[in-house]
Amino acid sequence: MTNPVEPDAADVLSVDVAVIGAGPAGLSAALNLARARRTVLLVDANRPRNAATLRSHGFVTRDGISPLELRKLGRIEVESYPEATVVQSVVDRVARDGDGWSVHGASRGAELRARARAVVVATGLREEFPALPSLRAFYGTSVHSCVECDGYEHAGQPLAFLCETADVVDRALLVGSWTDDLVVYTNGAAVLDDRGRARLSAAGVAVDERPVADLEGGRDGLSGVRLADGDVRPHTGAFVRPLWHADLDWLEAPVERDDEGLVRVDRLGRTGVPGLYAVGDVTPPGPEQLVVAAGHGASTAAAVHRDLVGGLEDLRDAVQ
Repeated sequence: MTNPVEPDAADVLSVDVAVIGAGPAGLSAALNLARARRTVLLVDANRPRNAATLRSHGFVTRDGISPLELRKLGRIEVESYPEATVVQSVVDRVARDGDGWSVHGASRGAELRARARAVVVATGLREEFPALPSLRAFYGTSVHSCVECDGYEHAGQPLAFLCETADVVDRALLVGSWTDDLVVYTNGAAVLDDRGRARLSAAGVAVDERPVADLEGGRDGLSGVRLADGDVRPHTGAFVRPLWHADLDWLEAPVERDDEGLVRVDRLGRTGVPGLYAVGDVTPPGPEQLVVAAGHGASTAAAVHRDLVGGLEDLRDAVQ
């Protein structure tokens, strides 16, 4: 079904599928493609978005594991297959090359050149946080962005939710399902209307629309939110809604994106460009639990394999 993974005379690695990104989605896609006896190149820059997080939760059999350890174990599993080649490299160009794709990257002076019949984009997102000086110091311990991932550990505590975006009400109500003591801080952003304030008030969620100066605390964790006027409100944990950026300047393909720049795909990860797929946080709705991303990686791997069997021109599912 496949040829051995070997560079050709021009030192170009030839594979069936190149998977760009080795988070749970990319690792799962690469693993399942290798098990389908597809030759796979897995390329990762080793810059995970959740590097500051100490524990990952909700991944069955791995609840509480370090996200870096989870990535390490996944990479070991992928590398155990002779069909797979794993490379740490920064990809700077993926483009059409005849009926396939060329992949170019570089790391520590070493050049990566590869050609693949199909490409799976699993590079995730870059987060942009509110401009609070101490936020990064608490991120991953007292401050988190995923309440489904980390809400349990802060359940029942006095929590803050920092959000400057229009989806503040729905996200605040979600955070509020883990605690009866929640204050929403909009940091002076005009993102709430009277209806939104009423919905939050009815749910027992307090709102503070004053500008925020910083977070306070020490080695024991977060202790409060300090407002620009000097007022300090006590909190032992916080959730933040970052802005997300899908950095895809290296991808030379006309993919369709939503209003947040995320890559639109069908339910199996097809982008609408033959031979190009996307999976994980880089697709709507954005960041998701690790176990969900891994599941999406597996389903996209199945779609890639079927499309390679049947021909890349057959896009049976329309992009939604």
